[in-house]
Amino acid sequence: MARPVVFVTRKLPPAVEARAARDYDARLNADDRIYTADELAAGALGADALLICTSEKITAGLVARLPGSVKAVSTFSVGHEHIDVAACRARGIVAANTPGAMTEATANIAMLLMLGAARRGYEAQQMVRRGEWSGWTSTMLLGVDFSGRRLGIFGMGRIGRAVAQRARGFGLTIHYHNRRRLPAGEEQGAIFHDSLDGLLAVSDILSINAPSSAETRHVLNAAAIARLPDGAIVVNTARGDMVDDAALIAALKSGKLRAAGLDVFAGEPQLNTAYLDLPNTYLLPHLGSATVETRDRMGFMALDNIDAVLQGRPAPHAL
Repeated sequence: MARPVVFVTRKLPPAVEARAARDYDARLNADDRIYTADELAAGALGADALLICTSEKITAGLVARLPGSVKAVSTFSVGHEHIDVAACRARGIVAANTPGAMTEATANIAMLLMLGAARRGYEAQQMVRRGEWSGWTSTMLLGVDFSGRRLGIFGMGRIGRAVAQRARGFGLTIHYHNRRRLPAGEEQGAIFHDSLDGLLAVSDILSINAPSSAETRHVLNAAAIARLPDGAIVVNTARGDMVDDAALIAALKSGKLRAAGLDVFAGEPQLNTAYLDLPNTYLLPHLGSATVETRDRMGFMALDNIDAVLQGRPAPHAL
């Protein structure tokens, strides 16, 4: 009996591909090419499910072109703004994601960005690697402490709460803005603000952890930055389109903001090149979930969704 066909649109970790090949007739992408919409439609012919990444835009137009054999589209990510879920649902296709898979790894990266930005990590690395370090001085590359400062978390979901947990150990006071206030037991002393403006006003460090949506696009714009305390630090591990690059760059140049730590960028990997000339930016290439354990977990959860749908069960993480 022929095995179900799963179209895997990007090269995935070896353990994930091994499981896919074990359980399915897996169409793998050994070259890790980013497929066009036409190639995605062609690759889906005869497939029972698609295992995609955020690089694949599953638009309503593409969903309409998928063959009737496709029963599931499972993404190797928590974010699902690249999938037209309503269009999938209308075709009877289950769309699913991997919530919680990257919480710990992304929260760790947020702390790395905070520390790198606050302690001038990029400048320090450059000094050492360029042979410009001539010895200790009392004023060399002075950063700022965390103790007594206020961390504002925009988006207190799984990752936001994990960031808060880590930040408390550094002596930061936690403030947050969320669509709804957390139960007192989950707040653990964090101070709720019912408006983003209220949060911005008290954020010596602002960590962006909210989901990307039409409402949050460019939420950190010039007006929002003006509400931050002078010398604030901005950290973004969510999505690049939530930041108005021109406004953030201007604030970093002017000294309104002390520094920024960024793991995500609008239009990545083609980021705004003005960031590259700023010594007060600590930049990473979207490494939030980049650990062996996390990427394996993401792949296994994506396959769990496909397993369930093709076996006639509800997907554990259907959208």
